[in-house]
Amino acid sequence: MRRVAVIDYGMGNLRSVSKALEAVAGDVTVEVTSDPARILSANHVVLPGVGAMRDCVSELKRLQLDDVIKKVINNGTPILGICLGMQAMLSDSEENGGTKGLNIIAGSVRHFDIKASANGEHLKVPHMGWNQVHQASAHPLWHNIEQDSRFYFVHSYFVAPESDDVTAATTAYPVDFTSAIHKDNVFAVQFHPEKSQHAGLQLLENFLNWDGKS
Repeated sequence: MRRVAVIDYGMGNLRSVSKALEAVAGDVTVEVTSDPARILSANHVVLPGVGAMRDCVSELKRLQLDDVIKKVINNGTPILGICLGMQAMLSDSEENGGTKGLNIIAGSVRHFDIKASANGEHLKVPHMGWNQVHQASAHPLWHNIEQDSRFYFVHSYFVAPESDDVTAATTAYPVDFTSAIHKDNVFAVQFHPEKSQHAGLQLLENFLNWDGKS
């Protein structure tokens, strides 16, 4: 029986994510766990998250799940980062006066410039609500998802990877920022697929059918 492990480190919409995965899982068992052995033996792994990056990384390290996540990646197991789970994969963040990430993807997490807007008005931060996601690559996780489909966002920080090669999608607010990244068996999104109705469920289904190769 195939199994997907949703990493439980005390932060994240674990119930929402697990319920959404169960809706598309078919014969895949969904397990919420902090057990390293269960995570490492899963066929797919999800790293969700909401809140502050400093707290996220601190808890992952306290539970020694930072090393587990890196082992998952080194083993070639498909892993999906969601929202804060995506940001934690970067090298560092401006949040809390500067926070180190897991350094899985080279780059920084930056705060939205509230002075930047298309019409002279300040941006509303956090960026909250539905917005279009423009696919930058023909990745398997975009299967059956139309270009510029709308997904649900809630975040005050965005990722700025060092290399454009890892950008899987962009979103405008009002200038383009990276809203999805990919590298080998890693895929991560800034939006919440579990809250994004049909397109979000399709992405989760695609993830469960993905073998970790682009």
